[in-house]
Amino acid sequence: MRTTKHGAPRRRRGRGAAIGIPLAVLATSVLVCLAVALLPKSGTGAGRPADTSVAAAPPNAASGSGSSAAGPAATTAGAATPSTRPPVTSPPPPSASGVPTPSASSPARTRSAAAPAGRIEPSVGYRGVATAYEAGDGNGACLYGPSADLMVAAMNHTDYESSAACGAYVQVRAAGGASITVRIVNECPLPCAPGQIDLSQQAFAKLAELSVGRIPVTWTLVSPAAPDTLSLRYKTGSSRSWCGVQVIGHRNPVAVLELRTSNGWRTLPRTDYNYFLSTDGGGCGGAIRVTDLYGERLTVEGIALAPDVAQRTDVQFARH
Repeated sequence: MRTTKHGAPRRRRGRGAAIGIPLAVLATSVLVCLAVALLPKSGTGAGRPADTSVAAAPPNAASGSGSSAAGPAATTAGAATPSTRPPVTSPPPPSASGVPTPSASSPARTRSAAAPAGRIEPSVGYRGVATAYEAGDGNGACLYGPSADLMVAAMNHTDYESSAACGAYVQVRAAGGASITVRIVNECPLPCAPGQIDLSQQAFAKLAELSVGRIPVTWTLVSPAAPDTLSLRYKTGSSRSWCGVQVIGHRNPVAVLELRTSNGWRTLPRTDYNYFLSTDGGGCGGAIRVTDLYGERLTVEGIALAPDVAQRTDVQFARH
């Protein structure tokens, strides 16, 4: 640093003094600059050391989780690596019995998470009237075909529910206490009212005289002993390009029918004449999976694509 003096002339000093003074001035200037640089600063620069400390934290330190008030202990815990603390996952809920629920790949018999709920439900009592009709050979709208057992009935149009009631067993009880169990094989069309059940004359005669015509009753879905296993039948005209499938002799009402395709199980729509249809042929001739309204699924392999043939299986729904 050079300073120009404009005062009165002075006597020249010796060489040593001339050199010493600039050095002293230079040293003083350096000390002043250092002191100024070390003074505390305010504003955005105040916290810089703390920022440096954060930047130096391990890359796997926890960030954004929990409150910052947790203190050093929380910071230490958050620094754990995946190798020392694996990610936390929720365990699957155990089943009521402690036994894992069977998967869809289990052989033959499995349990689905839920089955579609229809109008007729287990453990529910229904009230209506019973009437009688001539059942003939026992065939009806469900298209099961002739039957030697004429303890059958036709369900009213509303509770028939587009054939969902087909094959269901219901216990019918008269006001006097007499009761019978019948299988639904037919539909009682309008004006049959909800709750009404049209019994075969053979069944009605066990509750009252046929001449009475109609009696008040209550009825409930039941799951009776079934002497045989269920059967499957392809509809007339079924082929690899179109097919209809029907379940016969099932203990409990059928809720879902699926065919196995190259893309997995395919649920078929149900008709009011009690067949499940694959209109484009997908799955026709392959494995068939049937689910009852309790959620039990039965898988059947090896059913031939033979129309109008009731093919017996080796499975049946459990009793409830």
